[in-house]
Amino acid sequence: MVNEFPQVLTIAGSDSDGSAGMQADLHTFFVHNTYGASVITACVAGNSFGIHDSVAMPISFINQEFKDLADDFKIRAAKTGMLGDSALIHAVAQNYQNYEWGPLVVDPVIVTKHGAMLLEQEAFDALKTELIPLATVLTPNFYEAEKLAEMKINSDDDVKTAAKKLQKLGAKNIIIKGKHIAGETEKVRDYILLESGKDFWIDGPFYSTTHKNGTGDSLSAAITAELGKGASVEDAIRTADDYVDKAIKNEIAVGHKFGPINHWAR
Repeated sequence: MVNEFPQVLTIAGSDSDGSAGMQADLHTFFVHNTYGASVITACVAGNSFGIHDSVAMPISFINQEFKDLADDFKIRAAKTGMLGDSALIHAVAQNYQNYEWGPLVVDPVIVTKHGAMLLEQEAFDALKTELIPLATVLTPNFYEAEKLAEMKINSDDDVKTAAKKLQKLGAKNIIIKGKHIAGETEKVRDYILLESGKDFWIDGPFYSTTHKNGTGDSLSAAITAELGKGASVEDAIRTADDYVDKAIKNEIAVGHKFGPINHWAR
């Protein structure tokens, strides 16, 4: 039967070194036995030493990508990655609502794991008001959770309060990724608040390695793949968290400096 095989979608930029963005998503989709399609929003030139140039795709081209996929494929779940400006965020939100593509996982790429802001205020506001309300699962890092919830997080209780604030923005299920600080963190704690009200923590060891590029992309992609196969949100999150833990632990020798995680570690 046509389109019987589970198909999932990444809406993200193309990262030329393959460590993050669309490429990391597609690696993850593949190892989770789903067919990955893509809406490319930008192209980034870079390697393990850094990013050196980027080009945004025209909105008309992005609209055409959405239409062409909808005309032929049966997308069962999708995820977003880095969306650079308010016009792009608006286009993605509008297009997603035009098609029945199942659950949406929003990786709100707005603040780096070191706390540096990546989006201008207008784009941040568009993400918060237009895209996050569509999210089945929202996957902010610690600093993104602080920014979105408009509060400082200093305790476990603060994490829980922030997650509830993020649900009030419209996202159904929240996973707040724990801080990763080399030399200070012995374990990483992710907090999950489900639509049902159930909440729990997932604890894991902290691995001191320079090969962590694409961690957030791969986590959200793994959740997307599992949702596309029909898993519950809780099971999808637990599977994805375990997958990323193994991908960081079993380092792969690619790149001279800040390399990718090992997507093939199982």
